[in-house]
Amino acid sequence: MIYIKQHKGLINKADRNKLNKHGSGVVWFTGLSASGKSTIAHNIEKKLYDQGIRSFVFDGDNIRQGLNSDLGFSDTDRRENLRRIVEVAKLFIDAGIIVLASFITPLNRQREYIRKQLKDVGFVEVFVKCSVQECISRDPKGLYKKALNGEIKNYTGISSPFEEPDHPDLILNTQDLSIEEAVSQTLNFLQKNDFFVSKATSLLP
Repeated sequence: MIYIKQHKGLINKADRNKLNKHGSGVVWFTGLSASGKSTIAHNIEKKLYDQGIRSFVFDGDNIRQGLNSDLGFSDTDRRENLRRIVEVAKLFIDAGIIVLASFITPLNRQREYIRKQLKDVGFVEVFVKCSVQECISRDPKGLYKKALNGEIKNYTGISSPFEEPDHPDLILNTQDLSIEEAVSQTLNFLQKNDFFVSKATSLLP
């Protein structure tokens, strides 16, 4: 049996947050494909960058192509995909970075697992709400069309369920909000509640 003991470094999260002049944690965007999650996350990243705030977007494009490229979409692989994302997020948080995680995470038990794992290091859940019909009408990657034609099995919103979150910290209804409005609401929420960024930071015009 191999015994692994974590080595405690000389610099910790609080030290890095002090150096950065901002906190670190995870803003987790959950919602259907094409609801606007990643677009909102990337726009927030740009706003934070412009203010010298360190952040990074996690989404299916950069996680599935590299770290989790060996995983499929079985229940077992989906659980492992989520576990790895959470563990890497913890490392980024310890490094002093705000993680903007954009993943469908369709089930309440998945979101409960994430919250339990990250609540002590900083976690905000944002539900990007949008009807299946509206997401189908957008369908930027043509995935809904393939799912409706039976080319993709177990596709969330078509042949696999999406459970709306019971108690998200923030709801963004992207059928009614523009991307700019959704970004502004998220940043206002973070500042108002002192999540990771100071109220004194000028994130918005």
